[in-house]
Amino acid sequence: MSAWVALLLLWGFTLGPATDGAVFVSTQPSLWAEPESLLEPWANLTLTCEAYRETQDFQLLKNGVVQEQVRVGFPVIKYHFPLGTVTSNNRGLYGCQTGLSFAGVWTELSNLLEVTGTEPLPQPGITTQPVSWITPGLDTKLLCKVGLRGVIFLLRREGDAGFLEVSEVAKDGYATFPVHQPGNYSCSYQTHPAGKPSEPSATVTIKEYATPPPPELSYGKILRPITHWNLVCVGPLSNAEFQLRQGEKDLKVPRSSTYPELVFFHLKLEDMGDHGPVTCRYRLRSRKAAWSADSEPLELIWSDETLPAPVLTVEPEGSNPEPGSRVQLRCTAPKAGLSFALKRENWGQHSLLQILKPTGTEAVFQLPGFSVADSGNYSCFYSDLAPPFAGSAPSTSLELSVDGDAPRPKLQALWTGTVPAGRDAVLRCEAPIPKVTFHLLRDGKKVPSTVQNMLSSSTDLALPFVGPQHTGNYSCRYSGSNSFQSELSEPVELLVVDEASSGR
Repeated sequence: MSAWVALLLLWGFTLGPATDGAVFVSTQPSLWAEPESLLEPWANLTLTCEAYRETQDFQLLKNGVVQEQVRVGFPVIKYHFPLGTVTSNNRGLYGCQTGLSFAGVWTELSNLLEVTGTEPLPQPGITTQPVSWITPGLDTKLLCKVGLRGVIFLLRREGDAGFLEVSEVAKDGYATFPVHQPGNYSCSYQTHPAGKPSEPSATVTIKEYATPPPPELSYGKILRPITHWNLVCVGPLSNAEFQLRQGEKDLKVPRSSTYPELVFFHLKLEDMGDHGPVTCRYRLRSRKAAWSADSEPLELIWSDETLPAPVLTVEPEGSNPEPGSRVQLRCTAPKAGLSFALKRENWGQHSLLQILKPTGTEAVFQLPGFSVADSGNYSCFYSDLAPPFAGSAPSTSLELSVDGDAPRPKLQALWTGTVPAGRDAVLRCEAPIPKVTFHLLRDGKKVPSTVQNMLSSSTDLALPFVGPQHTGNYSCRYSGSNSFQSELSEPVELLVVDEASSGR
């Protein structure tokens, strides 16, 4: 049996950070394989790197190591790297970069392309557009992609006999399949109609919803005095219409947006009928689609500062709690039947920490495991639960601080044993608190894999396309908006092995 060239595009989307006012433009080039003949693709192969804009500089990497770097005489959009016949010497995982070599500036890495010389052809990549579910009014698609141009794609749904759909020859290396039924889907490809199908892709599960799943509603900027709120509603779809609700009432409030999948609601006290919680929902603009399910309710508290300030005390007494200790903050008002809120200010940022509605005149806020991350100026206020919803001035603030570093995070390798050269090495850093910035370090020096995660207390830090030069001991730490940073995690050793070079 003749040896097939195995080419696999490890397909993924590039997402930019969601920063206010920023427009993310991907500079990722594209890499694909062009065989002289699809009947014998292994006989003479060329790898083509296409830049996101014209350039004179191209770089080809294999298994995380630069193999060839060229500078052409005038700017072009693509460059062809002849690979020739696939042998043990040129098998591996390829990527490319473009840029300005004389300035030492290169783009992000292209998609990855695997050349192995084995049969059957390995699996293609598969992903969903725009989401992994179907609902009335939404056109969901499956995108199947491989690094070999001119192939035929085949779509299968689990439980069906044969292939569900066959695409025409894909000149650009991908096919888009519309999805109308839920199920588990995978795709394969052929180099020619009589050829043996490749290994199937990973399985993608498509769910069906009568109404779209709920968005997330959270606090935006907290202003003082709290007579209005900025709330942010985030949904899974672009081109959506959003609605802020209190019960069944649609709150017609001013709004703004910097991204098509979210909206900021600017809510004032006079927009509210009472102090009840609010929710948000969305629907597609393109059709008469159904509204999504409501978000989790978000409770609000208002303060016009017309009532006497409460008294805030701390237990145990003192402004420097022991690291790791439980701190209680007691907010005392002149009457019962109120809603109490605890705020923290550090470096000019106000955070609403808790809202309580005790039956008496006191609210006790618990802060377990107090650390340097909790340092700041604390205050509380209260508000009536009935009209006219008057609120108090804030209490006198209490400054609480802990010296030293925050508790160390935990670093976990998401691989076992050694990592083959050219693959991604992913490490998961878990902090004991949310809303921090994570940093990855190698042998004590920071590497460019910093991720800010504003919701979760953990994140995955990826080292893409590693080579033997990435071998070393890695650790992580986190930092916060009030300039604290944590201790380093326990180290994790990364060993990268170039299996192609070792003959395996």
